[in-house]
Amino acid sequence: MHDFAFVFAGFAVGLIVGLTGVGGGSLMTPVLIFFFGVKPHLAIGTDLLFAAFTKMGGTVSMARQRLVPWRVVGLLCAGSIPAALAALWLLHRMGPATAQAQNLMTSTLGIALLLTAAATAYKVLAFSPQRQAAELAARRANAANAAEPRHWSLPVLLGAVIGTLVTFTSVGAGAIGVTVLLLVFPHLPLPRIIAADIAYAVPLTLVAGLGHASLGSVDWPLLAQLLAGSLPGIWLGSRLVSRTPERLIRSALSLLLAWAGAKLVLI
Repeated sequence: MHDFAFVFAGFAVGLIVGLTGVGGGSLMTPVLIFFFGVKPHLAIGTDLLFAAFTKMGGTVSMARQRLVPWRVVGLLCAGSIPAALAALWLLHRMGPATAQAQNLMTSTLGIALLLTAAATAYKVLAFSPQRQAAELAARRANAANAAEPRHWSLPVLLGAVIGTLVTFTSVGAGAIGVTVLLLVFPHLPLPRIIAADIAYAVPLTLVAGLGHASLGSVDWPLLAQLLAGSLPGIWLGSRLVSRTPERLIRSALSLLLAWAGAKLVLI
């Protein structure tokens, strides 16, 4: 019965990701901790590989459509991969199952969820249809320099912040990543921003997830059950996305993430 619950949880998270684009880490990790009682280090390590395998298919599909801006992906990875390796080294020194590491991961996860909730709410409130139309016109006018950041160091530095958050919490490569890309690459079309966010998350979550696996922080049977549910969930969500009130769903998600983040910070 518990196995079916994990499959259903994977399906539900996959469906929401397909409908809204909100990263699976910000949803799956709190579900595993709060509803199934999975220890934080196991929930985070398992969810990192869950995200890597889930987003691999999306990256291949978007690369075939030539939507992925590889220069943007490279700049983000230049900051996020070294930061992930440094965070893994710190976890190795501390021991992922120790009380000190558990407290660090729980507190950081709470902060990351609050940031994700704020980023999700920002996209709901700030990106009205009128503003989206105006920004689309501006991006078309500046298409030639769309992959140029406001400053070359910004994606590297912000990538390092996201890499650290993702390694400690499995959260950050979704809603926070998209928000960062919108601010740093203001002229990049939205489909290419989403493609960049998905593409750079694959090596980041794979490196972080394999690092957690080397520390014994991955539950492999649990990972298989989650993927068995999430893959059909994402497929269904991507086909229902045009029929659902996205602003309403994102508003509800931001409240849910804020509640989970506050609860983790207060533990």
